[in-house]
Amino acid sequence: MHFGARLQAAIEVLTEIESRHVPAGDALREWGRAHRFAGSGDRAVIGNLVFDALRSRRSLAAWLCDDGPRAAVLGVAVRDWRRTVDEVAEACLAPHAPGELYANERQALEAPLLDQTGVEAGGDFPDWLVPEMQRAFGAQLATEARALCARPPIDLRINTLKSDRAKVLAALSRHGARETELSPVGVRIDAPPSDKRYPNVEAEAAHGKGWFEVQDEGSQIAAAMCAAEPGMQVLDMCAGAGGKTLALAAAMENKGQIHAYDSDKSRLRRIFPRLQRAGVRNCQVIDAGDTQRLAALDGRMDVVLVDAPCSGSGTWRRRPDAKWRLTPEALDRRLGEQQTVLAQAAPLVKPGGRLVYVTCSVVPRENDDQVAGLLKAQDGAFSSANGEEILAEENWKARFDTPVPSAGDGSHGLLLTPARTGTDGFYIAVLERAPASQ
Repeated sequence: MHFGARLQAAIEVLTEIESRHVPAGDALREWGRAHRFAGSGDRAVIGNLVFDALRSRRSLAAWLCDDGPRAAVLGVAVRDWRRTVDEVAEACLAPHAPGELYANERQALEAPLLDQTGVEAGGDFPDWLVPEMQRAFGAQLATEARALCARPPIDLRINTLKSDRAKVLAALSRHGARETELSPVGVRIDAPPSDKRYPNVEAEAAHGKGWFEVQDEGSQIAAAMCAAEPGMQVLDMCAGAGGKTLALAAAMENKGQIHAYDSDKSRLRRIFPRLQRAGVRNCQVIDAGDTQRLAALDGRMDVVLVDAPCSGSGTWRRRPDAKWRLTPEALDRRLGEQQTVLAQAAPLVKPGGRLVYVTCSVVPRENDDQVAGLLKAQDGAFSSANGEEILAEENWKARFDTPVPSAGDGSHGLLLTPARTGTDGFYIAVLERAPASQ
């Protein structure tokens, strides 16, 4: 397919996403099934156009004074992919392309770019979230918002039960694999140019051998902040498909016991082949919804990890369509779910043990506010500080020789972001249950 046809395909996919309110991945797959003549390279470019348009929908609309799919795709081609207006205009005249540029479209595309430092132009998130984002980032909001719109890298976690970083770097050298900046067991493949596709790393033999798992560096850091050690009793309370469970098992060297639980059986079902491939032998999977078996762990866990259900705002650069589907009502539901799972998790921590609360969100209501609510509800049973030191900050300093990414003055935890740490957005708080003598 020529570039003009790819532009038109991206417009059609975006129209489908907006009209039917379907996830971008589903819309792209449906388009691919209906247009089997399109090669893998064509599908990659179309997908990149769609995702880039979704990442920057608001700022593109502000610049071009048009919030439609056609304007968004043409704007991406000019602003982000650095095609000249004449090149785009010529591509649009080809068969199966969008058609001739209108005079007002050319005029808009040739207009100077808006100042992207302003929230109104560069925020690229729903209006109703502006107060929360301002609360999270203050004067740095524009910088943080732009970073949440960037194309993400592929991050991999080395499975130290089966391999090491040198082996994985060698196996993926043709993809430009390099060490991550923070995680000692991470490998990164930078985002390819806009018109190229990401490598399918899960098709690599090294992945089949269990040498690595695809996992954002921020998620790797969140698992490391649990400080799980061989011989411990650890619960991954919202295990999902098991990404952090696998990381914890490797950190524990298959010694001790990990209990993996999730209330969603379809998500938890995916953990079993991953455990087998990774060579994990110290994990017990608790059936979804088996609250009786979960309650049997009461007061026994050295570490309880609560990777809570959340808005996913920290992953917007990977799932940009999700931010436009997020509503105040959906956020309220997530807040209720977070409170419920924290209330379930707290009694499972043994005296002197730790509760690690994690979200892939940058929204304060899901982060510090929830921790503050738990501390109040537990009435002194837990603390987020060891003396004057925030426990999450203490854990960070023990592991990383970089500035602590604090969530703000008076916060209980850390906030990782693409702008600060080069990771997805993650909030991490470490709470300690009072020893039995207190």
